[in-house]
Amino acid sequence: MTFPLLTLSPQQPFWKFRTHRVIANTTESTRNLCKSTLYLFLALATPFIAYRCFNSSTMFWSSSSSSSQPATKIDAESLRRQRINSSKLYQPDASSKVPVIYSSYYDISFLGIEKLHPFDSSKWGRICRFLMSEGYLEKNSIVDPLEASTEDLLVVHTEAYLNSLKNSVNVARITEVPPVAMLPNWLVQMKVLYPFRRQVGGTVLAAKLAKDQGWAINVGGGFHHCSGDRGGGFCAYADISLCIHFAFVRLNISRVMIIDLDAHQGNGHERDFGNDERVYILDMYNPGIYPFDMTARNYINQKVEVVTGTTTDEYLKQLDKALAVAGSNFAPELIVYNAGTDILDGDPLGGLKVSPDGVIQRDEKVFRFARERNIPIVMVTSGGYMKTSARVIANSIINLSKKGLIETNVHSGRKIMI
Repeated sequence: MTFPLLTLSPQQPFWKFRTHRVIANTTESTRNLCKSTLYLFLALATPFIAYRCFNSSTMFWSSSSSSSQPATKIDAESLRRQRINSSKLYQPDASSKVPVIYSSYYDISFLGIEKLHPFDSSKWGRICRFLMSEGYLEKNSIVDPLEASTEDLLVVHTEAYLNSLKNSVNVARITEVPPVAMLPNWLVQMKVLYPFRRQVGGTVLAAKLAKDQGWAINVGGGFHHCSGDRGGGFCAYADISLCIHFAFVRLNISRVMIIDLDAHQGNGHERDFGNDERVYILDMYNPGIYPFDMTARNYINQKVEVVTGTTTDEYLKQLDKALAVAGSNFAPELIVYNAGTDILDGDPLGGLKVSPDGVIQRDEKVFRFARERNIPIVMVTSGGYMKTSARVIANSIINLSKKGLIETNVHSGRKIMI
């Protein structure tokens, strides 16, 4: 859901709205304006774009020549396990650190292009700065993840899809930032996709830290509109799906619950795990906004639709009921919590009316659900399109600490709470 680049958000360009759908005017105007701009821009610039794409030299990174060869010798699942077992994404040593994952490379700022999308692409750094300024986190206690390599990404993604990202026009479509189409792809890889790949590494690593310490928070991630063979809604890589597949192999986990509370439907992971009984999906979303993926909705184990205008009290009541049902239906060994803040009242894309305190209570309820059952929990921050989101997320993490849902850790000879 909702993903570091020129501006982030779990939306995408294919909008077919029916008149009976109730959608906020601000949501429609924002999306339609971005869409119209993209189409007009591409129509005028197609010859130049084609020229740039044809003349782009080597890409920032490329698939290794050996990646496709083993597929002819061994089955796909064996190849996937081979890639997972050889990955370095679990390598960072976090034994003396707090299981909060963040890199300065998450944040995106490039010639002001990031301002063309409603997503706050600097929110991740601001979350950490809030926590550090109030004494809840130290800079050297944060876990710095590695970038997901091509071989890592091929655990979930098709080679054809990854190759499509070597075309700047495709990346512009996924990120909904038209000027990206004009940039040479090596620059798009470095300034747009590299931050995403670093966040993917953070989400994958979070599962290992959660297994070791009971919980982990990737300050970024949550690209829940991306599946193995398609991207969209500002989501270029399927970090949630990758995290789970790594957990299956490296952590010997066999049952995972996804609790997706971003305002938008998590159609990416739903498509990836639609027929996988090892994964239980609880998705609580606004059905009147993007992505309108009816096929993916059929894969949701527990669908909770909260309509446009839903307020805090009603939202939390629905969540309490949903968690009770989920707890009785499935016994996970890991929970992946997609904690989008686009449910906030005033968010231009979410359409809901949940207060900042309501978001804090929501996160507390999910963590309490996991911790009381001794289930490791991974939290990713996903969508949220207001500048106030960073402050709300920081306040929520502080509340989790105060409520004892996130433990005390020892660092540099003294205790810090987070």
